[in-house]
Amino acid sequence: MPKGEGKVISTNKKANHDYFIEQTYETGMVLQGTEIKSLRSGRANLKDSFARVQNGEVFLHNLHISPYEQGNRYNHEPLRTRKLLLHRKQINQLIGLTKEEGYALVPLKIYLKNGYAKLLIGLGKGKKKYDKRDDLKKKEAKRDIERAFRERQKE
Repeated sequence: MPKGEGKVISTNKKANHDYFIEQTYETGMVLQGTEIKSLRSGRANLKDSFARVQNGEVFLHNLHISPYEQGNRYNHEPLRTRKLLLHRKQINQLIGLTKEEGYALVPLKIYLKNGYAKLLIGLGKGKKKYDKRDDLKKKEAKRDIERAFRERQKE
């Protein structure tokens, strides 16, 4: 199965709006007991999360996984820092790329693949305000073209 495919649990819609995504990496996550059950029920939020390389390892910060309803005292902390699983070669590559100014590791989506929770992270370069405006103009133009095309087909 290619990377990024599987049952999608959560996507980060603001990532493509705020960043130019240049490369993507499929990572595993180190989860505690009830976190995977909560993920399978679709209770995750990637909104303000980010990844960072620390001491030769990659960690995910601010990913909110809601506590599992039937978890009682074995529940996890919703916003804890989670370790991401990557190959050493990929981590070394990310260390070099994120040291350049303007680059960040942005979580794009969480999905289930072969029973495992995977996270797709992207190496993103921050967009300026004028880049975001250009993207909105292109999106509106595309929408107008599709609308005109649909109207013409009805006739």
